[in-house]
Amino acid sequence: MAKRLARTGLVGELSAEFAGTFILILFGCGVVAQVVAADLGDHDSIAWAWGLGVTFGVYVAARISGAHINPAVTLAMATFRGFSWSKVVPYAIAQTLGAFAAALLVRWNYTEVLAKFDPGHTFKSQFVFSTLPGNGTLPVSEWGAFRDQIIGTAILLFVIFAITDLLNTPPGANLGALITGLVVVAIGMAWGADAGYAINPARDFGPRLASFITGYDTAWRDQYGNIYFWVPIVGPLIGGLVGAGAYLLLVGRYLPKVGGQEPARAPVTEP
Repeated sequence: MAKRLARTGLVGELSAEFAGTFILILFGCGVVAQVVAADLGDHDSIAWAWGLGVTFGVYVAARISGAHINPAVTLAMATFRGFSWSKVVPYAIAQTLGAFAAALLVRWNYTEVLAKFDPGHTFKSQFVFSTLPGNGTLPVSEWGAFRDQIIGTAILLFVIFAITDLLNTPPGANLGALITGLVVVAIGMAWGADAGYAINPARDFGPRLASFITGYDTAWRDQYGNIYFWVPIVGPLIGGLVGAGAYLLLVGRYLPKVGGQEPARAPVTEP
């Protein structure tokens, strides 16, 4: 009985969040390594692989944990949709560990390619694992990137709340995960220039830590020498609250209730 409770309780949820985020980063960091260091593919390859990584990660974890796979999603769900506050930090830790472990696997698998492309392990290949303002080349400040992360994550959570709201017109036939992935593809294609659309603190911090312990001494800074790692952590957490709150303010409160009561939400991003 105890084992069964562990599988279906918090331990099982954290395991699912770890696994879902692990899958996300395998495809996300993997495609950036292939495009940047091996010169196979282009920007669209990156956008599509990140989006598909989200889709696959959600399908892996949704039944058990709700597949937040993003601390910004977890925080927004706790703030606006009744997700347990006691689970917010454990979920964020599990998500970050999943991202960290996946990035280590990408780093190991692409050891030879990265060494050939960037022997010194510099900013030239740093953004395989973590984001930089202006993708390391454009003249964008850390504050410009901070603004960008707030906006990008607000868009993400606004749409996630829309597609998981049963009072609205949510995707049918278990397609919520696919639509969520398409949202990430669209954000990558429309909002990727200023800061690499991290829009997920675990997605950035976990791989950033993995790169640091495997030879990237400048992992915590941007190309201008500024301490940067906080931007894709704080920006998405704020942006997620802004986007979720905006959805409820502009759309959610106007949707008709069924029988005068609000039904349960779709399970794609909320256990």
